[in-house]
Amino acid sequence: MKLVYAIVNNDDNYAVSKALLKKGIRATKLASTGGFLSAGNTTFMICCREEDVDTVIDTCKEHSRKRKQFVPSSTIIEPDGGGSYPVEVTIGGATIFVTDIERFEQV
Repeated sequence: MKLVYAIVNNDDNYAVSKALLKKGIRATKLASTGGFLSAGNTTFMICCREEDVDTVIDTCKEHSRKRKQFVPSSTIIEPDGGGSYPVEVTIGGATIFVTDIERFEQV
């Protein structure tokens, strides 16, 4: 058995959840926050057979899209008195971890 942690942007939460259920894959969802932008994410915890891991990953890839967003940069001290300016960053997609499971029970 494997445990897949899939961290996706909140904007993709519904699409990923729906696609996993459509394939018969059950998941536990946790609200989480990213450290870089402090933006809302959803962390899916999915216990599955080893042969289903690729299906889980492919489903998350298919339904988690990357997008661009502008965020304010830190104030930069320049000789001409310039200040902070927006910086474009890529957000979204999925961050996925796969671990072994020693024991799994639903009681």
